[in-house]
Parts: sequence; structure tokens; C-alpha cells
Amino acid sequence: MTIRVLVADDQPLMRAAFEMTLRTEEDIELVGEASDGLDAVEQARRLRPDVILMDVRMPGLDGVEATRILAAEDRTTKILILTTFDIDEYVIEAIRAGASGFLLKDALPDELVHAVRVVAAGDALLAPSVTRRMIARFATQKPRSTASSGRLAELTDREREVLVLIGLGRSNGEIATELFIAEQTVKTHVGKILAKVGARDRVQAVIFAYDTGIVEPT
Repeated sequence: MTIRVLVADDQPLMRAAFEMTLRTEEDIELVGEASDGLDAVEQARRLRPDVILMDVRMPGLDGVEATRILAAEDRTTKILILTTFDIDEYVIEAIRAGASGFLLKDALPDELVHAVRVVAAGDALLAPSVTRRMIARFATQKPRSTASSGRLAELTDREREVLVLIGLGRSNGEIATELFIAEQTVKTHVGKILAKVGARDRVQAVIFAYDTGIVEPT
């Protein structure tokens, strides 16, 4: 299946670089480019891309607000935040708003392509070396909500076990090995967890795990 991608960045050279990388991949189609957040929102509504590469800092409507608007409207489009710095308060807010992960702008072409595929599949947390540290950091920035605790209570004991391992950054294969169950069974549990806690993808499930205290920052 072809992954339809929209690139949103206010720097023409960055958009050109992303286009050059993505157009060489047979399973990826660049369907549009946006130069600011408002343009990104309008094009996303019209084009319905699978993945948006969203620059976090843009004039007018920035990537955080654009992400918040789109995440509230559409749970199918995945948003990958592009940033110059690995720990960036804008990135923290964007992931809280509904982004599926982040990627440094100086990432290698292969890393960009891999990130697009991973986010499109919704199958795993993007894991630059600082990702889990960043999530742990912003998960402690607000009080735990009663609503989150209520959703946690809806999980079965097995689903809670799987959620803890998701929060620790384990892949489906690693979870299957640790719990002595089939990988397909893990996928089924993950799907049920996302539905019950209202998470868009695994990144949001990790945030939920920290917010509820089922996984503690280290």
C-alpha cells in the first residue's frame, strides 16, 4: 500500500530535500507541500495524507497548533514532528497534542524513510536515543488525571502487563517473548489497549502509561 505524505516546512530547501528523498521510494507518494501551519491544516483536510512531516516552528500557525487541530479532527493521519533540537518544548507540546513522534532534521535519508513507514504503520514508537527520556520528562509535567485513571481501570490484567511493556519501549516481538504469548496475540492486546484508553498510537499509549503512573520515569 502506498503511503501518502504531506510535507509542512517553512524552509523551501528543507521541503526540497524531503521531496528528493521520498520520491525515490516506490511505496511513498508525496502528495503535497505546505509552507506554514495554516496551509498544512488546509491541505491535510483536502488531501487526507497518511503521514504529515510537520516542522514544529513555522510562522503564523505553528506546528504545535496545526497538530492539535488535525489530531482532534482525524485519528487516521499520523503526524511526525520535525525539529532541530532533540529536546524541545515545542516538540513536547506537539506530542501531547497528538503527534506520533519526532525526527531530527539532520536525520539521514534512510532514517527519514524508515520513520515515515513506522509512523504510517502505527506499529512502534520512534526511538531516537532521547525519545523515552523526553516522554518521561513531559509525562511528569502535569498532575495525573482522574479520567486517565478511569480508563486504566477498564484494562484487563493482561492488557495492563502489555501496557507496561509498551511504556518501557518494548516491541511487539519483545513483549511476546517476555509474556510467552504469540506476537499476533500481542497485536490484538495492543489494539484493545489503544481503543480503551483513547490513544491514537503507541506513542500516545506510552504517554498514557506515564500519566497514570503504571510506568514511572527513570
